[in-house]
Amino acid sequence: MPSLSVSEYSLVYNAFSFTFAAMFATFIYLVLSRGNVAPKYRTAITMSALVVAIAGYHYLRIFESWQAAFVIDPNNAEAYIASGKPFNDAYRYIDWLLTVPLLVAELVAVMSIAKGKGWLTFRLATAAALMVILGYPGEIAADTGTRALWGFLSTLPFVYILYELFVGLGPAIQNEKGEAKVLLRNIRLLLLATWGFYPIVYLIPIISGGAAATAGVIMAVQVGYCIADVAAKCGYGIMIYAIAKAKTDAEPAAAQMPAAAALAGD
Repeated sequence: MPSLSVSEYSLVYNAFSFTFAAMFATFIYLVLSRGNVAPKYRTAITMSALVVAIAGYHYLRIFESWQAAFVIDPNNAEAYIASGKPFNDAYRYIDWLLTVPLLVAELVAVMSIAKGKGWLTFRLATAAALMVILGYPGEIAADTGTRALWGFLSTLPFVYILYELFVGLGPAIQNEKGEAKVLLRNIRLLLLATWGFYPIVYLIPIISGGAAATAGVIMAVQVGYCIADVAAKCGYGIMIYAIAKAKTDAEPAAAQMPAAAALAGD
């Protein structure tokens, strides 16, 4: 790990802290708001809450690992030097392996597709997991060629996911009405923008000429991933809730009641 100035260390430190707080706040919001949507959409809200809970836990561990990896330079109070303890960035990939498949699954769940829902969810979740798994060898690679190769391979499942979202799910979205239809179109664009931001951050060490261990590259990668995660998990989860709420509000009141309540009313 390179030496960092106080401002460089603090920038990453504060990015981790902000991301953890955002995940925690979104989790509370989704849990408290879950009862505002019809029962058939609550599975999607539950998955959204799980995503930010899992991400929040892993950001806490990343935050702790960052703290442990650096100490104040005894010869220069304005700098941080490596403590000898490794910075464990693998927490991020463990998080993605768990949360990225859930992100695509919750979109299918909130759409409430009548036919082929389980098989579609399986295909998308598998592709999402492959995308993360194939990206990890490149993330830890020491040379740019290996990083580029695994980055290319991880892009293939991503392209398939985009195909399903924009082509496979296109007719189902067209059948939606009102605000829900607009939100579903927008959430696909949000997913494209946020997931498309990860490869840009992934390429930073390559763009920098392979200088992956410099302070500037480390800061750019860590802060970049934080920004992408907040948008892809917190922003996406809130949009999932907005879609569920819009679909709930558009349904007849009787369709929003749990079965037990409907029977009791009889």
